[in-house]
Amino acid sequence: MPIWRAVAKMVDYPGFLVIGCGSIGRRHIANLQTLGVKKISAFDLQSDRRSEIEAEFNISTADSLEEAWSGRPEVACITAPTSMHVPLALEAASHGCHLLIEKPLGDGFDGVQQLLTAVDEQNLTTLVGCNIRFHHGPATIKKLLDNRAVGRIVSAHLDGGQYLPDWHPNEDYRQMYAANASMGGGVVLDGIHEIDYARWLFGEVAEVYSQGGKVSSLEIDTEDTVNILMKMTSGFSVSIHMDYIQRISSRTCKIIGEEGTIFWDISQGAVTLFTAGQKTWQSFPEPEGYNINQMYLDEMQHFLNCLAGQEKSTLDVYEAKRVLEIALAIKDSMLSGDPKKVPA
Repeated sequence: MPIWRAVAKMVDYPGFLVIGCGSIGRRHIANLQTLGVKKISAFDLQSDRRSEIEAEFNISTADSLEEAWSGRPEVACITAPTSMHVPLALEAASHGCHLLIEKPLGDGFDGVQQLLTAVDEQNLTTLVGCNIRFHHGPATIKKLLDNRAVGRIVSAHLDGGQYLPDWHPNEDYRQMYAANASMGGGVVLDGIHEIDYARWLFGEVAEVYSQGGKVSSLEIDTEDTVNILMKMTSGFSVSIHMDYIQRISSRTCKIIGEEGTIFWDISQGAVTLFTAGQKTWQSFPEPEGYNINQMYLDEMQHFLNCLAGQEKSTLDVYEAKRVLEIALAIKDSMLSGDPKKVPA
């Protein structure tokens, strides 16, 4: 075990290499610096991005991955397009790097088992970045459900959507990975947050049925809308809607139980709870001054704690593989029009 891992509070954090310097890569670099990490380097295929990163964060960048590995980083943050997640993670693992991989784990199963084997053999710490788990809303819902606040759950509905061209107004959305199937785009994999936190809240999924596809006039070759029905192993059903079309960004969750209802709307800044016992709504608001970056900071702090052996990863590569299996079953159902069993 490296010395930094055994006595993390007494020495500097390990060296990080951020691979991919788009918006999420930039955010991770900024948050790592906020949390006190000093040794950070970066790589991106685009030279202009590398120049911007050097100027903005005063860190070194590499002109090639070979040069990046020569710096002997101990942790790799994989923030490249989805189709490159597994290949880059495998390369990082071959250099002994612990891994923070942006969601989803990948866009298919090629290389996934090899990655799991490498992680297991080298005892690597891993986290797949489904940051919505760290948002005040779902985190509060998780606590309420763990305390059986609404009794036995009978139904739930999750919604997530935003107009794709609004994501990065200064970029041509048609060139973004989300718009391109070859890069692992599409609302099912891109919006895997809803699939992940549904499993986190409600347990394993037995079967999925979905309808969707490209139904808008967006110039993309991926699905922009999907409606999903998931049968949980516990017996009840969860419905999920995701799209690239809503002009007002939306993320909501409604859970109906035998003893009450939980509702969350990210735009309202609070989780609300109605129970049969109290016959009134209770509100669980976000802390004063809460902003969207807090969940990314909390996620990164969790990963640093995992590296130090102080916490267990909330979504390691093994768990992320299960989420990917559900997502790919949803895509299969959408194409075939038939329900699909999720591997046990």
